[in-house]
Amino acid sequence: MTTWQEFAEQAPELAKTARAQLEAAKHHVLATLRRDGSPRVSCTEVGWRGPDLTLGSMPGSRKALDLRRDPRFALHANPGDGLMASPDVKIAGQAVEVTGDEQHAWVEEVSPPSEDSHLFRLEVTEVTTTGVSDDQTHLVIQHWTPAEGARTFKRR
Repeated sequence: MTTWQEFAEQAPELAKTARAQLEAAKHHVLATLRRDGSPRVSCTEVGWRGPDLTLGSMPGSRKALDLRRDPRFALHANPGDGLMASPDVKIAGQAVEVTGDEQHAWVEEVSPPSEDSHLFRLEVTEVTTTGVSDDQTHLVIQHWTPAEGARTFKRR
């Protein structure tokens, strides 16, 4: 698994673009897996804690229970107004729940609605951005994985 910081060191421009989209809006879409394996889509907020991309959730929320059972996730950054002035961002990976002293420090730092709130560190396995070329003639897709690094594709 790869931390956000490790990803950013390997693909700095892609990480800068992805982070800007995540910071441009408060709410994003998180996909998790239900007990029966079907997808669940939830609204979520993300943030950074040290080298890590993180998300918090209310105590006992369905998305937290999903991630505890099966840590795989997909995160789609809020696409904004639909004009595609900025690239669309999608991130996949595994969520690792933060517990103990680190979770308590986070609670003191951000003051979530409940001290029992969940905190997850998002380990990144894939990042994809999709944007429109400057001349508006094709899509520009940037894709990163730890094994393949950053690659760029163009589609008409």
